[in-house]
Amino acid sequence: MRILVSNDDGIFSNGIRALTEGLVQNHEIYVVAPDRERSATGHSLTLHRPLRIDEVSHLPGVKAAYSTDGTPSDCVKIAIGAILKEPPEMVISGINHGPNMGSDVLYSGTVSAAMEGAIYDIPSIAVSLADHKPKDFNSAVAFICKLLNHISGIKFPHRTLLNINIPALPLLDIAGIEITKLGVRPYNDYFEKRVDPRGRTYYWLAGEAIEENELPGTDVFAVRNNQVSITPVTIHMTNEKMVPELKEWVKQIKI
Repeated sequence: MRILVSNDDGIFSNGIRALTEGLVQNHEIYVVAPDRERSATGHSLTLHRPLRIDEVSHLPGVKAAYSTDGTPSDCVKIAIGAILKEPPEMVISGINHGPNMGSDVLYSGTVSAAMEGAIYDIPSIAVSLADHKPKDFNSAVAFICKLLNHISGIKFPHRTLLNINIPALPLLDIAGIEITKLGVRPYNDYFEKRVDPRGRTYYWLAGEAIEENELPGTDVFAVRNNQVSITPVTIHMTNEKMVPELKEWVKQIKI
């Protein structure tokens, strides 16, 4: 299978190296990824300056690999639109250093890279390892390789990706696979006020995820219970249930 790999941790991250090393044995792999970490960039695109591209050679076995000074979404868009001679049969973003669950998907560069592939109607997967400082990607790579052996049995709906979160455990210790919906996973955000050497005030965003009692069936609950979480995520964000109520409400507005 011809696969485009990207991420938001950067072209030199351990996660993308481990993933490509696992995939090149059975697949045709191309890599286009940011030249440095681009976490939490969301689905941003670079429109007001040119994108720079450099070919890199530190990922053994891949057909070609490039770094860009753009965002994860830029990487997938320019790969499909300008770099690759043929479109990929699949886009895989990751392996991310840390989970991407619940509201994380709105900010995640990892998920946004996969979403860009989904916008092109290419089967796309975002893969995250639930450990912010992972040292061992073996179980995550092994799971993705197993998944790809069966991926032809999945019909990806229009503009939908699979968001996968894998516990940071040996494969034998993982308690199974759960098909999930997105949880909540709020953060206790706060801004630390500081002053730079020139006397100007600046703010540094900090905070941690709040460990709420997530319900069974959510991605957060699954990973907490040592299960692989697979969540289908779509770009269609319309709240369909609210449409009938709004139609009745808008009748009261006279123009």
